[in-house]
Amino acid sequence: MSSTAVKQDGPAAVAPAPSVASHVRGYWRRVRGGDIGALPAVAGLLVLCTIFSIMRPSFLTAGNFANLFTQGAAVTLIAMGLVFVLLLGEIDLSAGFASGVCAAVLANVVTVLGYPWYVAVLAAVLTGLVIGTTLGFLVAKVGIPSFVVTLAGFLAFQGVVLLLMEEGRNISVRDPVLVAIANRNLPPALGWALAALAVAGFAAVQLLRYRKRAARGLINDPLAMVLGRIGILAVVLGVAVYVLNLERSRNVLISSLKGVPIVVPIIAVLLVVWTFVLQRTSYGRHIYAVGGNKEAARRAGINVDRIRISVFVICSTMAAIGGIVAASRANSVDPNTGGSNVLLYAVGAAVIGGTSLFGGKGRVLDAVLGGAVVAVIDNGMGLMGYSSGVKFVVTGVVLLLAASVDALSRRRASATGNR
Repeated sequence: MSSTAVKQDGPAAVAPAPSVASHVRGYWRRVRGGDIGALPAVAGLLVLCTIFSIMRPSFLTAGNFANLFTQGAAVTLIAMGLVFVLLLGEIDLSAGFASGVCAAVLANVVTVLGYPWYVAVLAAVLTGLVIGTTLGFLVAKVGIPSFVVTLAGFLAFQGVVLLLMEEGRNISVRDPVLVAIANRNLPPALGWALAALAVAGFAAVQLLRYRKRAARGLINDPLAMVLGRIGILAVVLGVAVYVLNLERSRNVLISSLKGVPIVVPIIAVLLVVWTFVLQRTSYGRHIYAVGGNKEAARRAGINVDRIRISVFVICSTMAAIGGIVAASRANSVDPNTGGSNVLLYAVGAAVIGGTSLFGGKGRVLDAVLGGAVVAVIDNGMGLMGYSSGVKFVVTGVVLLLAASVDALSRRRASATGNR
């Protein structure tokens, strides 16, 4: 009896990890079944970078590489918030001008009223929170479709920006801390330290997860795949930090320009935080549940209205952060802040990255990948001398392709039962 018990409780009870080959085959089966994830965005990003590098060698310079981060930062941050709304199958058409309202509040508080930068940032974020709460309440409690509510917000917030800017005034943002967000860089040594910390943290999470699943006898990824993911992240971050730490100044005697842009770790921290919220908390699981089937989620005891309100709060709060970054990059706020193509690019970034317009499918990482694609298109075509009209057409085509891929993949997943 005791020998039998030892066999049941010993290593024989632990599920063996699949081989790397079987893991790859399983991934390919999921892709064929419609679960393509961020594969189109990653492939598109590689193709676009290759094309622009061949057509314009200046695309690969350290200076332009740094420009890509600052150029797409505001749109990426707004897109990160939009992911939460899209996960429920809702839409927020007001996110662009909501960021403009928050940026206008920031500029008025810090420049016109003369308060410190942290008071201005707090006022801008609280403005975003109030906007999101109002929109979410109208959608969840009053029952107005999100398209109508946020379209009304799109128009109203455009008017609010004009009122705050006194019908066309431009307010400068000169506070050194605010200006540094999108215009200054980390010391090279600090960039390397943060990269090492990121790799170490990712490795700890991956290996701890591997150990826990193995101890519970659950099917695990091959250890080689786990180590491979850690190695890929280390290489990507290492190359990025090395390039960004190169001297980018045209005249070193006047000023030095090197290091990781400060906005990069800000985006990275928010990416980690929101990814943890979505994937490691009951709240995140409730968002996916409501997005997958609202009525089933309600019957399971989930407070659907609270979830719907909260995603609009997150979206508008992230729009506020995006507005702060936009004000920092421009060193000013004007009536066009948050307007023009900001909303279109933000929604496009989320969808291009892999977030579904139908709800229930998406990650915060999708916004970052999609934001990179949008920034590369805008930057690369600018280097090639194309007009804004051509940029809009190309970005629209890419967005249409991403939405088509999403629709086709969902149809394929439904046909194969892989939903």
